Amino acid sequence: MTEKAEHLSVSLPDQKNYDVSYGLAVKLASEKLRSFDNLDEQCRRSESVCRISGSARSILVKYLNSNYQVSWPDIEITLENSHSQVELRDKILILDYLVKAKGTPLSGTPIAFQELSGVSPYLPSFSNRAVKPLITYFGNSPEGLLNAATYLGGMKTGYGDTSVTILAFNRVPITLVIWKGDEEFPANANILFDNTIMDYLSAEDIIVLCQTIVWKLIKVMQ
Repeated sequence: MTEKAEHLSVSLPDQKNYDVSYGLAVKLASEKLRSFDNLDEQCRRSESVCRISGSARSILVKYLNSNYQVSWPDIEITLENSHSQVELRDKILILDYLVKAKGTPLSGTPIAFQELSGVSPYLPSFSNRAVKPLITYFGNSPEGLLNAATYLGGMKTGYGDTSVTILAFNRVPITLVIWKGDEEFPANANILFDNTIMDYLSAEDIIVLCQTIVWKLIKVMQ
C-alpha cells in the first residue's frame, strides 16, 4: 500500500454514522416494494428479473457488477452465491431503484449532477462525498481509475483525459471523468449520468451511489 493510500484509507466514510437513518430508509422502501400489486411490471421497469418458485417470489437485480436477490414479500436482500452481508447503503440503493423505476429508456444524453432538477441544495454534499475523493485519489493517476473500474465492470469512454462508465444498475450508467493535472492547472473530475437518472433514483440516492462507487474503486487500488 502506498503512503497516499494509507492516508486515504483512514478517511473512508464511517458507515456506522449512517446506520440509523439508512435502517429507517430500508424499512420504508421495503414497505413500498411490498405494496406493489404488479411486481412483474415493476421488474420490467427496472430491467430486473422476477422469479417465481411455488408460492415464493423474488427479484434478481444487477448492482455494481454483482447479482442480488430480493425476496418478496418479506424483502430480504442477499448477494447471489455468497454469504456476505449486504451493507445498509447498498440495500437502500437497491430498494430505491426497484421502487422508483419508471421504465424510461436510456436516452444516451449525458448530464452533470448540477444540471439535474432541484439538486442545488445537494451540490456541496455531492462535491465533498464523491467528486473531491475522485480528484484526490485518481486526479494524477487516471490509469488507476481504468484499472480499478474493471472490478465493477467499467468500460473506458471518451470524456476528458480519461473516463470510465460503470453500469450501477441496468438503467443507471455512471460515468467518471478525469482531467489530469499539470504544472498550470490542477487535476479535475466530474461525474456524468444519463439524463433519465431521476426516473430511477433520488438526488440523495445519486450522492450515496457515487460516493459508494468512488470509495469502492479506492479500496480496490489499496
